[in-house]
Amino acid sequence: MSAQQIKNVVIVGGGTAGWLSASFLAKVMGKLINITVLESADISTVGVGEATIPPLQPFNSAMGIDEQAFIRATKATIKLGIQFEGWGTETSSYMHAFGAIGKDFPFCEFHNHWLYAQQQGIGDDFWDYSLNYQAAKHHKFSKLNAIPGTKLPGISYAYHFDAGLYAKFLAAHAKQLGACHIQGTVERVIKDESSGNIRALELKDGQQVTGDLFIDCTGMHALLIDKALNSGFEDWSHWLPCDSALAVPCEHASTHIAPYTRSIAHEAGWQWQIPLQHRVGNGLVYASKHMSDEQAKDKLLSNLPGKALAEPKLIRFRTGRRLTPWHKNVVAIGLSSGFLEPLESTSIHLIQTAIVRLVKLFPHNGIEQSQVALYNQQSKTEFERIRDFIILHYKLNERRDSDFWRQCESMNIPESLLQKITLFKETGKLLREDDELFAEVAWQQVFIGQGLKPKQLHPLLHALSDQQRMELFSSLKTLIEQTVTAMPTHTQFLTDL
Repeated sequence: MSAQQIKNVVIVGGGTAGWLSASFLAKVMGKLINITVLESADISTVGVGEATIPPLQPFNSAMGIDEQAFIRATKATIKLGIQFEGWGTETSSYMHAFGAIGKDFPFCEFHNHWLYAQQQGIGDDFWDYSLNYQAAKHHKFSKLNAIPGTKLPGISYAYHFDAGLYAKFLAAHAKQLGACHIQGTVERVIKDESSGNIRALELKDGQQVTGDLFIDCTGMHALLIDKALNSGFEDWSHWLPCDSALAVPCEHASTHIAPYTRSIAHEAGWQWQIPLQHRVGNGLVYASKHMSDEQAKDKLLSNLPGKALAEPKLIRFRTGRRLTPWHKNVVAIGLSSGFLEPLESTSIHLIQTAIVRLVKLFPHNGIEQSQVALYNQQSKTEFERIRDFIILHYKLNERRDSDFWRQCESMNIPESLLQKITLFKETGKLLREDDELFAEVAWQQVFIGQGLKPKQLHPLLHALSDQQRMELFSSLKTLIEQTVTAMPTHTQFLTDL
């Protein structure tokens, strides 16, 4: 496509996507390329993505970020999982807890033993065997690589944080690593007539910013990838019908800060509650065909855990993905590459994986179609796998209280998701494909939490006698209870930083 060496990279847009991209590029490739972040005050960031998943922890570390400094600067708290309330039935509740559950055996995962015991009338909860869940519900936290005295995995954790403060923290970090910063509004995109590549961006003040490679971090505006290059968009709203959200911060109502996110289903979508050190982040996600903006606002404000600190902010979105997130010499990262509602807190993770993918395929000696094709294929697969996991929550509902939920339960779903549901329903088995983000234990928790029980279980579960199985359950519960009891509270952990 181009024989031109790539030396000058221009990141258009700040926010989490822009500054995260700048920080990682500067850390990994700062000696090879020049990095400029062009940030416009005219393009506001969404700034509500305050919950993350565990891969952010090693990613921050890879960028040279000190965890304590990060937690202090962003008012962060610890996240051990997501509690789903009202997603199976109107009164059901379960948690997608990070980390392991129970003890897996070769070729036979723990959930087979638990489901078999359930069939025998033993009523223990699946999450009795989750260290993360038990710590979360008791508002405890400690950094543990393993359960003391055992080889069993310890705590797996992520963060809640203020997205605006995180962007500022990353901006300072990227600049310290050598990234340049320009503030200005793009007035005109100048393209090369022969190749169609973007050559320069003309700002309102007449300045031109040239580059060899442009990274579009302009969010849902998609200034370069869509408005300038029209790369195309695949709409998934027929599977994920929510198209609107209202977000508002509120005061804490308790001195105890819960180390987990709440996802509370309502008649036309769901509500998030994300506890930070200084406030609680709240949002109501809904389908505008089933709920008006005014109804959504009333529902959100009437279900806050504390006093609202601002007026609710309205966000419109379209669920789907960019058909070619790398098109010509533009790579879309963040919401410009696609949107998946934050049900499983994947937005920031998709920024991470996109920038890592770009580094691995970076066109130092010029853009080649093979690089572009592989990048786009990997992005497509990743988006589709995460999409399927989010659709799963809607599809498996047993609610009959509204047209919205009845529609979700009866809708046709992607073949890739149907295969996973059918396999688990018929055999109790799960297969992780293409290094997809969510591991088997994550799928198990949604399946079991929302009432899907398999017809068969793995025959290798009978390698243990009933007595051995009961002894295993008892010892696991004791180990977890002892470990959680010895932990400091989540609030104490934050205070001691």
